[in-house]
Parts: sequence; structure tokens; C-alpha cells
Amino acid sequence: MKEQSYAESMARLESILNQLEEGNKSVDELSDLVKEAAELVKHCRAKLRATESDIQQAFQDN
Repeated sequence: MKEQSYAESMARLESILNQLEEGNKSVDELSDLVKEAAELVKHCRAKLRATESDIQQAFQDN
């Protein structure tokens, strides 16, 4: 997966959710979408953890 911003990843997750809610995907398409969503969630969590760490460091340095 190319490096995406948090906002890009969240937008893609919203798009996937909309596709899943439509309910007109084959099992293979569903599987691919769920796998992609899982990777995006991991990416977003990592971004949030990194941001939290940056914030903590910024306040510790002061």
C-alpha cells in the first residue's frame, strides 16, 4: 500500500463502508474489501499512535 495520509485512509474506509452497505458485492469482492479495510485501520491506528507519541514528546520537552 502506498503511504497515504490519515485523511485519505479514512476517506477510503468510508468508501468501503458505503460499498459494503450496498450489499451487492460478490463474496470475492467482499473479501477483498474487508482485507483492504483491515489494512487501512492498521494504518490509521499507527498514525494515531505516532501522533500521540509526538504530542507526548512535545510536552515533555517543555
